[in-house]
Amino acid sequence: MKQITVIGAGTMGNGIAHVFAQSGFNVILSDISASALEKAIMTISKNLDRMIEKQKITTDDKVNTLNRIVSQTDLVSAVKNANLIVEAATENEALKLKIFQDIDLHAPKDCILATNTSSISITKIAAATSRPDKVIGMHFMNPVPVMKLVEVIRGYSTSDEVCSKILDLSTQLGKIAVEVNDYPGFVANRILMPMINEAIYTLYEGVAGVQEIDTVMKLGMSHPMGPLQLADFIGLDVCLAIMRVIHDGFGNPKYAPCPLLVNMVAAGKKGVKSGMGFYKYDGTSKELIVADNFNKNKACLVG
Repeated sequence: MKQITVIGAGTMGNGIAHVFAQSGFNVILSDISASALEKAIMTISKNLDRMIEKQKITTDDKVNTLNRIVSQTDLVSAVKNANLIVEAATENEALKLKIFQDIDLHAPKDCILATNTSSISITKIAAATSRPDKVIGMHFMNPVPVMKLVEVIRGYSTSDEVCSKILDLSTQLGKIAVEVNDYPGFVANRILMPMINEAIYTLYEGVAGVQEIDTVMKLGMSHPMGPLQLADFIGLDVCLAIMRVIHDGFGNPKYAPCPLLVNMVAAGKKGVKSGMGFYKYDGTSKELIVADNFNKNKACLVG
């Protein structure tokens, strides 16, 4: 594989483009928004600077990595010569199906089509194309340049050859690939999201406050951050979307999203991305302040 196309220049997309380019692959980063692409390249550059400061790479490594990334707003041009396409658009089923229908029409017939979806059925996405055997899930973890895991999800029709190639490719990126089957939430989010949802229910029912819930999980279970802080980091809208996929997929009421989560997303309180979730975020403070509507005058220090 020589040419990789990443669709979507958000947090996951720019991280995926970063690791491919740093590993020596030529990357086209595609998005309908030119400003999103500019922001993505700036983010990659800053992340590479951090790696230089930590003496993990050299200045030449940074320059070479950035030189391997080309921005493109035209989807047809972005995919026409690709060996692998990794879709990293918003976690919206209708949008992803449309993207896969489009790239299937314009990508080379031997091109592998991967999706970074965190919960949507690979089999359903593959069915929107004429090459379901070449469709697979590559679920990277956030932040992509740091996190080692890639969940490799086989759809119902994914071929052994394609799965083997993606497992090998993940290893070339310095990642640890884990093969899983295509069921709602896969492994990571089938376990993680109900835990986060239960933490929100625990708050909703008044069992404990934000700080108390997160402290119990950090100190008692050795989690690096509490589930409510993690939900803010992931994005409450993303958590809600994943819970709905799992709930719809299994039809089990135990996966129903907490009403508090639903209301917060409806109110625009989406976590770090909106500046307010279970905590307040001002972009400069190293202190997380518990949102006023949960616990007034309480603070939880990062780390």
